Amino acid sequence: MTVSYFVRYEISVPDLPAFLERYRALHVPLVSTWPGLQRMVLHTPLDWKDPFPVNRGKAVLVAQLEFDSERAMNQAFASRERAAAREDFKNFMTFEGTVIHQAMRAEEVWRSPWLDANEEQA
Repeated sequence: MTVSYFVRYEISVPDLPAFLERYRALHVPLVSTWPGLQRMVLHTPLDWKDPFPVNRGKAVLVAQLEFDSERAMNQAFASRERAAAREDFKNFMTFEGTVIHQAMRAEEVWRSPWLDANEEQA
């Protein structure tokens, strides 16, 4: 089982491209030093079409941090590297809105067979 820690930015900023570039250039390198962190994925919105009525999210950025266990994640949260990343948060561009933090267990419930076939060929 892996766990993911999601940080969802439902915010508005005067210059979103500058916000995202600063996040990638300065904040990601700080977060990448967290002990036990296996992977960090940034999700940004795109314009998409759905023929069904759905509630379109308002997030401009979702950061996904992956750990191999809840224990590893909690150890990372208690680290000085995490404290440094939290300090950097104070230097973010001024924004309005909400930042939501949530940790979740990951359970793969379906996998395309071609993914395993590609791994066997590699």
